[in-house]
Amino acid sequence: MKQKSIRLLGFVVLGYLLALNLIGSGLVSSYITLVPSAGQVLRNKGISVQTFSVFTIVSTFASCGFVPTNENMMAFKHNSGLLLLVLPFVFLGNTLYPPFLRLVIWGLEKVTRRQEFGYIQRNFKDVGYDHMLSGVHCWLLVATVLGLNVMQMVLFCSMEWKSESVMEGLNSKYEKFVASLFQITNSRHSGESVFDLSSLSSAILVVFVVMMYLPPYTTYLPIREEKDQNESKKEKRSLMECLLFSQLSYLVIFIILICITERKSLRQDPLNFNVLSITLEVISAYGNVGFSMGYSCERQLKADGKCKDLWIGFSGKWSNKGKFILIIVMFFGRLKKFNMRGGKAWDLS
Repeated sequence: MKQKSIRLLGFVVLGYLLALNLIGSGLVSSYITLVPSAGQVLRNKGISVQTFSVFTIVSTFASCGFVPTNENMMAFKHNSGLLLLVLPFVFLGNTLYPPFLRLVIWGLEKVTRRQEFGYIQRNFKDVGYDHMLSGVHCWLLVATVLGLNVMQMVLFCSMEWKSESVMEGLNSKYEKFVASLFQITNSRHSGESVFDLSSLSSAILVVFVVMMYLPPYTTYLPIREEKDQNESKKEKRSLMECLLFSQLSYLVIFIILICITERKSLRQDPLNFNVLSITLEVISAYGNVGFSMGYSCERQLKADGKCKDLWIGFSGKWSNKGKFILIIVMFFGRLKKFNMRGGKAWDLS
C-alpha cells in the first residue's frame, strides 16, 4: 500500500504541475488576444503572445519572478484582468501549494474511491513528501497566508492609496485595488511588481522585508510534532550545531559585507545606495523573491552624463564583489531548510 501510494502521489503531483501551467498559459494567451491594450504592449516590444504566456505563468508558479518585459508587470498595471489571472498562480505554486495539493487528493479519493488516496492523507509523513501536511496544518497555513495578506493590504492602501507618485496613471478605484493586491501578494516569494518600489514609503518596504524573510509555510499557530518516546528531554548538540548561527545572523553578516564592498557608492550616491535598499535586495535574494528598488539617474547627487535612466535591478549597479556576495545569498536562501535549527546554542537570557 505504501509503495502504491507513493507512486500514485508522484503522478498526482506531475498532473497538478502540468495542468495548472497549461491552463494558466491558455488563460493568459486568450486574455492578451481578446484585449487590444494588452496585446499592443507585446507588439511594441516584439514579444510573442505564446512565449509571454507560457514564460510568465511558469515563472509565477515557480516563484521565479522573471517576466519577459524590461519593466516586469508595470506595463500591464492597467490590465486588471491579466493581473487577476496571474494572481492565483502565486499562491498555487508557493504558499498554498500544500493545502491545494491535499484538496486535489481529497477530491480524487471521493471520485475514484481508491484506498491509496486515503492512505496518503492519513500517513502524510510516511510518503516522504515534505509538501504533504496534515489537514489541521493546511487550515492554519491558509489562515496565516490570508491574514498576512489582509494586514499588508490594509497598510499598503492606507499609506499609498492617495499617493500620486505610486498610483500614477491608475484612474479607477478598481485598478488601484487590483494593482495593490497583486503587489502585496507577490511579496511572499514571487517578486513580480506593478509599482516602482523606490516610490513606496519606508514603512511598506520594511513590511516587504519581513514578508520576504518568512518561509513559505510559516503558520501563526504552528503544529508541534510529538517527540519520539525514546527521545531524551535534553537534546545533546554536536559541535557543529553549537557553531552555526541563526538565519537572521547570517543575513546581517551579508548586509554588512555588501555595505563594505559598496561603501564608495554609499558615500557618493546616497539616494540610490542606502542601507534600506541594500537590505531589501539581500532579503529578496534570500527569500528568492526578486523585488528590487531599481536604480534611477534622477536620484544621483552628482549627475553623470553617461547614465541612462532605464529600469534596472539595483544590484546591477553593484561592484563585482557585491554581486558575488548576493549570488551566495541566493544559494543560501535556497538551502536554508538545512540550517533552520542554527543559533540554538545562543542563550540571550
